[in-house]
Formats: sequence, C-alpha cells, structure tokens
Amino acid sequence: ELGPDQREFAETIRKSANSLMTIINDILDFSKIEAGKLTLDIIDFDLRVTLEEVSELMALKAYEKKLEFATIVHHEVPSLLRGDPGRLRQVLINLVGNAIKFTDSGEVTLRAVLEGENTQRTIVRFSVSDTGIGVPEKGMDRLFKSFSQVDGSTSRSYGGTGLGLAISKQLVELMGGCIGFDSIEGRGSIFWFTVALEKQAEENEPLVLAEDIRKKRILIV
Repeated sequence: ELGPDQREFAETIRKSANSLMTIINDILDFSKIEAGKLTLDIIDFDLRVTLEEVSELMALKAYEKKLEFATIVHHEVPSLLRGDPGRLRQVLINLVGNAIKFTDSGEVTLRAVLEGENTQRTIVRFSVSDTGIGVPEKGMDRLFKSFSQVDGSTSRSYGGTGLGLAISKQLVELMGGCIGFDSIEGRGSIFWFTVALEKQAEENEPLVLAEDIRKKRILIV
C-alpha cells in the first residue's frame, strides 16, 4: 500500500507519462501525414462496439469533472461496417476529450446519425456537443491548423500540443469525409465530422437489429 505522499508522486508520474505519450503519438502521426505515409486499415468492425469503447474510456474523465456524458446512436446507423476503427476511435477520443477538457459544468454528448447510403457504403455523421467555454470568433480560423490553439492562455490553462484537431482533420479527409464545428463563446460547441464506410457482406448481418423505439413506452428495471 502506498502512503499519501507516495500515492501523490505515483499519480504525478502516471499523468506525466500519459501526457508525454500523447505528445509523442501526435508528433509521430503528424510526421506520417506530412510525409504522406499515413495509411488506413480497411477491416470489418462493429461501429456500435467501437462507440461503446470510446464511451467507456471517456466516461471516467467526464465523471471526474462531474459532467453528464451520453452516447446516442440513431437506429438507422448500421453496425457492421468496413473501415479503420482505430483511426475512427482516435478522432472520436480527440473530439470528446477536448469537449470534456473545455467544459467545467453541464454535459457532453456524442451522437452518430446516418447521413446517406447506397448499396455499397454508408456515410455516418458524428457530432460531439458540449456546454463548455466555446470558441471565440477571433480564434475560429486557427482551430484546425498545426501547433495552433485559440490563444496562449488556452495552452497554459488546459495544456495540449495544438496538433489534435489538425491530425483529426487529416484522418477524416483520408476516410472520405469532412469536419467542422459550430460554437458560441461561453455557451458551448458542436464539433462534427462525416466518414464514408463500406458495408459488410449481407451474410454478416446480425440476427437482431437495432429497432426504432420512438413513441414506445419502456420500463427499465
């Protein structure tokens, strides 16, 4: 068992190591993007499982700040898709992490809705809304630029490299989508992006599909 001082030192080491790993990973990804060497893995995956993994990881961070956190997946969004779940998870964690970091009270919500589809692929729109500090109008043009944050005080108060959103933008574009945001300073932001994902073969479809539960009376025990 660690004593109070030992635990504090160990926790400081852990947080510092995590921060360092984040910086190193961002710089490595940025270097790959600059060199044109970043590629995507196209594999079968379950979108709802990926979103649950993101939710489980980020819910603790929201809980530590006493924020409400919700993940909402529209029933029309298919589960079994083909793409790069690792890179999709990276973008989602970046956006949700930012939302939690810049929100001191209220809620953060991750949503996935169907943007469009054909017989071969699906376009999914993801959005992350928060009730945080928002983005001042004068800083909006710098958000997706490398090594850039809204202003110097943001870096001092919240930390970060200024690479997360730049990398997310590149990843989203590699996945055939686009990224953007809407924000009101002092009231919160909504960051959104779309990605094009292939559909899995029909024989892989699950036996039980998500159903539309609107206008139904439900008892949860």
